[in-house]
Amino acid sequence: MATLSRSTPAIAELQTPAPAAALRKELGFTDLVLASILLVVVPDFFGSAVKAGPAHVVLWLLAIALFFLPQALVVSYLNQRLPIEGGLYEWARHAFGDAVGFLVALNLWMYVVLYVASIGLVTTNYAAYALGLNADAVAAHRGILLATSVGIIGGLMLVAHLGLGVGKWVTNVGSALTVLIILLLAALPFVRPGGQAAAGYHPLRLVLPPLSLFSFSVFSKMSFGALCGFEYAAIFAGESRNPRRHLTRAIWIAAPLIALLYIFGTSAILAYVSPDNIDVIGPIPQALRVALGGTRLGELIVPVAILFLLTNYLSSFSLNFAANTRLPMCAGWDHLLPQWFTRLHPRYRTPVNSILFLGGITLAASIAVLAGVGAQEAFELLLIWAFTFYAIAYLALFAIPVLAGKDSSLRGPLWMKVLACFGFLMTLLFVVLSIFPIIPVASQSAYSAKTVAVIVLANLAGLVLYYKRPKPA
Repeated sequence: MATLSRSTPAIAELQTPAPAAALRKELGFTDLVLASILLVVVPDFFGSAVKAGPAHVVLWLLAIALFFLPQALVVSYLNQRLPIEGGLYEWARHAFGDAVGFLVALNLWMYVVLYVASIGLVTTNYAAYALGLNADAVAAHRGILLATSVGIIGGLMLVAHLGLGVGKWVTNVGSALTVLIILLLAALPFVRPGGQAAAGYHPLRLVLPPLSLFSFSVFSKMSFGALCGFEYAAIFAGESRNPRRHLTRAIWIAAPLIALLYIFGTSAILAYVSPDNIDVIGPIPQALRVALGGTRLGELIVPVAILFLLTNYLSSFSLNFAANTRLPMCAGWDHLLPQWFTRLHPRYRTPVNSILFLGGITLAASIAVLAGVGAQEAFELLLIWAFTFYAIAYLALFAIPVLAGKDSSLRGPLWMKVLACFGFLMTLLFVVLSIFPIIPVASQSAYSAKTVAVIVLANLAGLVLYYKRPKPA
């Protein structure tokens, strides 16, 4: 492929695989802004941040400076250089070669498989809070979890099949409702209905965290886990109308709003729920229920607000699921996977075989993870495994501006390399600390062993698959 020139970034268009021309250009600027918010704001990690207690503001500010801003700058830079379908997979492949690109795609793919596999747990948890039921008791019914997983994964496959012309509206509605509900939560301690909020509430109290392994573990989850995701929208570059310009602008509009939502949202939850009693699956529904429970206003607002927030998960899962079906398609175009994955629907231009394959694997993962553990531990395992795979791909993201060899035009200026190093170290911290749980588990050693085994074995299997693949004639 032609070398990408710094002075002529339009040459990147020449590197777009020819089959990408058959994709529909469905995503505009507003769609990318809302997608960026949805991909980064993960309600699960409000629960992780609450574990930090009053020190969360300091930790959020550090995470924003050391990870969030470097991520936004690096993603914007690479998207300007190479705005093509596949996003980070293609950036890594152009920077380091096919083998690294393949492993990056594998880790991105595993991230979504495991994250979406939590859909049964999340949906039943939020539905229980909305209906005023005992969330733990509902989660104990494996039949309910299985039926929920099957139904919703089937729905995700249908939306992915119909394409972004339909899927973007799911994303846009879910993103807008997410912002609305978190803003509502952030406002509640100032209104203090029923007087439940902590006296002297201040959302921006600066408290230094204790220097402990637990604090570092929580901080790593608040930085990487909560604040990653800007690059995922770049997977749809071939289906965006102006990816070079629109995605970069979308990132810089979404970033400050995301930071405010996390800081003020976490403070509001802490006004009603202590770190020891936080429900890591549904921290926002739990806080809403405590804040508004027992009032006539709460009886009306809480169920609706919780169901609205559930749309965050469903629309986020839908967007991630659709993006994940593009990775095998792009790898097939590059002859790293069988051409079977590249088959497009004649009308919707979506990768139908990749959708079927991803749906089956995701459903299997959602069933397997429940074996022998409770709902909270199962959810934490899925979340940490998923985001550890994601973090491994992010190590490649931050390495590109510093070490890109195959296409040296992807290397950044000195200031970019310094920021990328900060992002790399923060991501590495998350990977290392992912083996330490932040909730009570049946066995910490078993939890750690499972985490290490899943990550290592999956990547070894990926290497075997890459080197044993049939070579194109």
